[in-house]
Amino acid sequence: MAHAHLDDVKQYLLDLQDRLCQALADEDGEAGFREDAWDRPEGGGGRSRVIENGAVFEKGGVNFSHVHGETLPPSATAARPELAGRSFHAVGVSWVMHPHNPHVPTSHGNVRFFIAEKAGEAPVWWFGGGYDLTPFYPVEEDVIHWHRVARNACLPFGEDVYARYKAWCDEYFYLKHRNETRGVGGLFFDDLNEWDFSECFAFQRAVGDSFLDAYLPIVKRRRHDDYGQHERAFQAYRRGRYVEFNLVWDRGTLFGLQSGGRTESILMSMPPVAEWHYGWTPEPGSREEVLYRDYLRPRDWLNDAERSAP
Repeated sequence: MAHAHLDDVKQYLLDLQDRLCQALADEDGEAGFREDAWDRPEGGGGRSRVIENGAVFEKGGVNFSHVHGETLPPSATAARPELAGRSFHAVGVSWVMHPHNPHVPTSHGNVRFFIAEKAGEAPVWWFGGGYDLTPFYPVEEDVIHWHRVARNACLPFGEDVYARYKAWCDEYFYLKHRNETRGVGGLFFDDLNEWDFSECFAFQRAVGDSFLDAYLPIVKRRRHDDYGQHERAFQAYRRGRYVEFNLVWDRGTLFGLQSGGRTESILMSMPPVAEWHYGWTPEPGSREEVLYRDYLRPRDWLNDAERSAP
């Protein structure tokens, strides 16, 4: 049964990778994704797809991987020590898009599935994933649209699901050493096995399938906005926060490195250009200050919008 589940999820994820790459390349209009298939000596492999120097996307990637081994790495058992020592299969798709234009947000997402096995015991399985948005010059209508799509994806699974996974995203994508969120959030879930397999798998598909509906309308609205060197410099500075989060806090990065994954694919999420400046603060009254003041903290975007509507 476990491997039947694994095959079903794997086929969905391979198809999702294809659909994401096609839609994102179509939106870019100039560059396409190149594929790099790889094998993992300890078991498994994947196919990494990267787009660079396009009309919209300076760098992006959509990666599929299926890795397996005799022992789960520490990052996978930190919250569930009872699984230590089990063999495992981990299959997932992850993506990160870094646009040229600072008015187009960076975005990240992933969906994944684990099975941990031990002789004589039933397999333990769970799903995880989500997506989040990292704007540099945010527009409130874009953020509201993003969260509305996320909420609609969650609604068939319960009235409270969006609120729970939105709050988990705010908590997870938080840079404790900076006392700020990475962006404006979205959805994050992990260790999902509270429903039966079919419903958990349906929820993963709802999240994966809704990403393009959440992201592409924002790209279309902002890709032609004017910008100059000032905005590009701020984008590079804020991309530094992206690097800090991925290297210091991200569980997926740790899992990939600890499981002997392919380093080039794991670090595909890094932006092409990032900067750090000592003691930098935004100018009072600037658009950069608006980001820090109004957006880099958890907010109830949808309820706030409904309360302020005429």
